[in-house]
Amino acid sequence: MNEPSPRRGAVAEDWAGDGRGTEPDRWYTTNLVGLPVGLLGATAFNTHPRPLSIAGVRETHRGLFRLLEGADNLAAASIVFRHFMEIVFGLTPPEPGTRALPRARHRSSYLKLLQGWGLDSNSAAGAVLKGWAESRFGLVPTFHKAPLGRFPSPAWITYIEEKGGSRFHNNCIHQQLDLLFEYCQWAIQNFGLPARGHVTLWRGINDFTEQRVIAGDRRDRTCVLRLNNVVSFSTSRERADEFGDWILEARVPVVKILFFPDLLPGVPLAGESEVLVIGGEYEVVARYA
Repeated sequence: MNEPSPRRGAVAEDWAGDGRGTEPDRWYTTNLVGLPVGLLGATAFNTHPRPLSIAGVRETHRGLFRLLEGADNLAAASIVFRHFMEIVFGLTPPEPGTRALPRARHRSSYLKLLQGWGLDSNSAAGAVLKGWAESRFGLVPTFHKAPLGRFPSPAWITYIEEKGGSRFHNNCIHQQLDLLFEYCQWAIQNFGLPARGHVTLWRGINDFTEQRVIAGDRRDRTCVLRLNNVVSFSTSRERADEFGDWILEARVPVVKILFFPDLLPGVPLAGESEVLVIGGEYEVVARYA
C-alpha cells in the first residue's frame, strides 16, 4: 500500500490530535478550475494570474458562445446572453392573459440571486452564491451573518442550511452561475472591460469582522486580508465611501471577476458600480476615511 502523502498525514494528525483541523483556515477542497486552491487563493496568484475557466461549461454550451461571437459590442452580447438564459432555464415571464405553470413563479434565476445579494450579501441568496464559489473554486467562505470560525458552530449550520435551501435550487442555479462567470470572462477577453489584466477597486467597511488580517497591520495601511470567497467591490472610491469608514483599495485580477457594471445593463447591481469578485487573500491598502 502506498504511503500517505505528508499533507494528508498532516491533516489526519490535525483532526486526531490538537483539533486544529476544525479551523476552516486550514481546509482545502477540490475545484473545477484546474488550479490548486492554495495557489488560487493566494496573493501570488493575484500578482501573476492565469485564465480561469469552469470545466465543461463552454463545451456544453457551444451554441451560446458561437452566438456571442457575432456581437459587435457588450450591449449586443448582453442581449444574446439574457435571451439564451431565458430560453434554456425558462426565465421568461408568461405572456399576459396566459396561464403559467404553478411552479413557474418559483423558478430560481441568476438575476434574482444577484438582486438578493445586492440587498443583503448575508441573505439566503448570498449563501447560495458563496456555496457556488466554494464548489467551483474550492475557496471556503469566512463569513455569513457571523464569522465562520471553528466547525461546527451555529454560524456554520446556518450557512450550510441556507446555501442548500430548495428555494434557490429548483432550476440548476449553479449551472446558471457557471454561465454567468464564463460569459463575464468572455466579455472581458473580447472587449477589455472593465480592464485587461488588473483593475483597481475599492470596498467600504465599518470593521474587519468579515475579513481577516493575514499579514501586516491595517494601521500600517498596506496589509494582506483574507476576504470572503465572494466579495463586493466598487469601481468608484466615492461610492465605496458610502458603505463604511474604512476604505480598502485592491488591485484585482480580472480573471476573478464574476460581475461588473455594464456586463448586463438593466439587471440588479448594474447601476450600483458594484463588482463581484472571487475572494481569497488580497494585498490591500486600508485607509480610515
